[in-house]
Amino acid sequence: MILAIDQGTTGTTCLVFDAEMELLGRAYSEFEQHFPEPGWVEHDAAEIWSVTRAVALEALEAAGVAPGGLAAVGISNHRETVCVWDPATGEPLHRALVWQDLRTADRCEELRSEGIEPLLRERTGLVLDPYFSATKIEWLLANVDGLPAKVEAGSAVFGTVDSWLAFKLTGEHVTDPSNASRTLCYDLRERGWSAELCEILGVPIGALPEIRPSIGGFGPLLDDALPGYGGALLAGIAGDQQAALYGQVAFQPGEGKNTYGTGSFVLVNAGTEPPQPQPGLLSTVAWGIGDKIVYAIEAAIFVTGAGVQWLRDGLGIIDEAAETEALAASLPDNQGVYFVPAMSGLGSPYWDPYARGTIVGLTRGSGRAEMARATLEAIAYQSVDAVRAIEAATGTPITSLKADGGATANRWLMQFQADVLGAAVIVPEISETTALGAAMMAGVGAGLFTESDAATLWRESVRYEPQMTSGERERLLADWARAVERSRDWAGA
Repeated sequence: MILAIDQGTTGTTCLVFDAEMELLGRAYSEFEQHFPEPGWVEHDAAEIWSVTRAVALEALEAAGVAPGGLAAVGISNHRETVCVWDPATGEPLHRALVWQDLRTADRCEELRSEGIEPLLRERTGLVLDPYFSATKIEWLLANVDGLPAKVEAGSAVFGTVDSWLAFKLTGEHVTDPSNASRTLCYDLRERGWSAELCEILGVPIGALPEIRPSIGGFGPLLDDALPGYGGALLAGIAGDQQAALYGQVAFQPGEGKNTYGTGSFVLVNAGTEPPQPQPGLLSTVAWGIGDKIVYAIEAAIFVTGAGVQWLRDGLGIIDEAAETEALAASLPDNQGVYFVPAMSGLGSPYWDPYARGTIVGLTRGSGRAEMARATLEAIAYQSVDAVRAIEAATGTPITSLKADGGATANRWLMQFQADVLGAAVIVPEISETTALGAAMMAGVGAGLFTESDAATLWRESVRYEPQMTSGERERLLADWARAVERSRDWAGA
């Protein structure tokens, strides 16, 4: 049996598979989001662990896995979030700073003005943005009393969420190259932490985790981590989007996917050589296996599913995300209403941390249905922007898009996505391919099956073909572009 821990931004999902990738058990729980100031987003790392532990045990029980019956564990995680803890006590020293957190936007501007972004772009494949981990670590060092001294004494270490969970599960301070490549401290060509970049960004390299291949051995589980399952091998770790790429069996260059979660992320396999930086896009590690590194080109969209969550929790106009499907379908068109959900700035292809959420086209007759439809349409429009940027960079049109994540259950959204993309959207049987990818990696890493075997386990469920005229598509996308321009640089003006 294989346990996949999918550590998302708003909750933890654990799935249990057998070696044929048949789903046997599942559990899920949300955890609290903290917003201490506008633009700041934090998590309680201790709560993340307690929720993960409880959900994992619940999923194993649901699957009927007897004590000692677990062979391997895989982790996928939201990536750039930074945790800091005492390795002796295992206690967090501050709340985790989440990937959506914008508190270091001004610091990124300072660094940009110093002219270091071209170096960072060339070495890391990333852009200088508060999204990534390095400036979060620098902020913690400057603002948590006594933290620099603790780091110096070896009583404080940093890591992304995978590293935190791996530590709680195995006692090891480790990460994988897919997560390391999201920090601004990892050199894509040297395939490791860069002492030069760490010094420039104020990150103590000695407090960072050891990088091990994504697929392989990270150590056996401690006896008290998941009682009854000690000794199972933590055999796979990858950032959530890279895990989804693996779960969509995009093993060949040019194959890709879009994951619809809190944000949405389009990734395309770029092969075994680091791709050159492309305008509006990221170059990143997809996964590492043995001595081989596979790279990807990525377009990152910060707020998609989180926009629907805002309708529910922030505005209170829906009780469940599933309500948006019927609300959107109740209208003949969008009534001219567009919502740009730039609550955490804009990612690809704009990279504007000063953009802010914007609603345009409201009239006295606008209501719940218009807001629900505008929120779903925004998910699709942003994904089109991402795909077009990748097509421009690679020179290859995307004729179909593999889709995964919770929002693929929304049939209205998937059809609209195919319509405005002008290409087929394909949903697999297991839409939670982030967890599926983590399980596949763990299965390969533990020697339960090979990567070639894993490629045969993907199965198509639903295919959505475009039905919209090209004229209607162009009109909607042109109005979307006008709305985006009105959101740009709002907080920096």
